[in-house]
Amino acid sequence: MKTQTLNPKTELLLGASLEVLHFESREWLSNIAFYKDEARFFADLIEKGKTEDAAQTAYNQILENLDAVHSELFDYLSDDIEEHERLLSRLEMGESGLADADYREKHRQLKKRMETFTDNFREFKKMVFGYVKNL
Repeated sequence: MKTQTLNPKTELLLGASLEVLHFESREWLSNIAFYKDEARFFADLIEKGKTEDAAQTAYNQILENLDAVHSELFDYLSDDIEEHERLLSRLEMGESGLADADYREKHRQLKKRMETFTDNFREFKKMVFGYVKNL
């Protein structure tokens, strides 16, 4: 039998007020903006570190591709979070057919995506730092 470890912070937040969830969504957007700035810095770092060495060139290409993927993910995540915020606005205006539980479930899904993205972006940063360190 496989047991699943629950994040107590997630469980607490999903039971929190909509205002708290709204704040967390705004925080995600702020984090994404910061990650975009970091990605631009890393792209500059990678560009400055280019060499003629074949192994380094291949590694450099991998990092550039990962950077491009992250840039696209930033936009997708931002769009989804902003759509989530619009859903909250519609929910607060009392639009029929919308349920608090649906918003909370979508928030839970977005939270999981943000956590996964953050973990992956940290790994990307480690790769960039390793690349630059070995130049």
